[in-house]
Amino acid sequence: MKKDHSLLDKLKKIPKNQFLIGGLVGILLLVIAIPVENREEKSREEQRIQTREETSYDTSIDYGKRLERRLEQVLENMEGVGKVKVMITLQDEGEHVVEKDRSQNSQDISEEDGNAKRTTGERQFQEETVYSQENSSSGEPFVRREVAPRVEGVLVVAEGGEDAKTVKNISDAVLALFPVEIHKIKVVKMN
Repeated sequence: MKKDHSLLDKLKKIPKNQFLIGGLVGILLLVIAIPVENREEKSREEQRIQTREETSYDTSIDYGKRLERRLEQVLENMEGVGKVKVMITLQDEGEHVVEKDRSQNSQDISEEDGNAKRTTGERQFQEETVYSQENSSSGEPFVRREVAPRVEGVLVVAEGGEDAKTVKNISDAVLALFPVEIHKIKVVKMN
């Protein structure tokens, strides 16, 4: 007990101004420390979003280049076409369809009161994104399927581009491979 009294006696000897200054310094340190953590979290989240966007953009460019190379290889093997250069434009960057957990509840209530009969219905729908187990810490959703970017237009520059029959064969081949309208396919002669 004497120890408690001696500690209290020592605390009573400290001026009130020093207690006030110590308390203010403690509060100031807390205020300074909190925003720093938030800035770091926001910075990490912004980097993660930017990386996803860059990856998506790079993936769609790679996809377009792969389509161009494959179409060039096919067309060069066609009769009368000769050397070929192909340019394909894409309508979008594709889409990732994520898995969702869905639950639906419904409840119908019927009430009778003398001559009147009332029926009320209640419907609840809940949907939550499913996250993959391997990436659950990074918050990556589980991608159920990926939709490839859509082809918007095709330009073919071919050595045999002056022959009408060759141009028709090239256009027919492009139409068979890609869901584009005929006016978005252009075949021209190579220099």
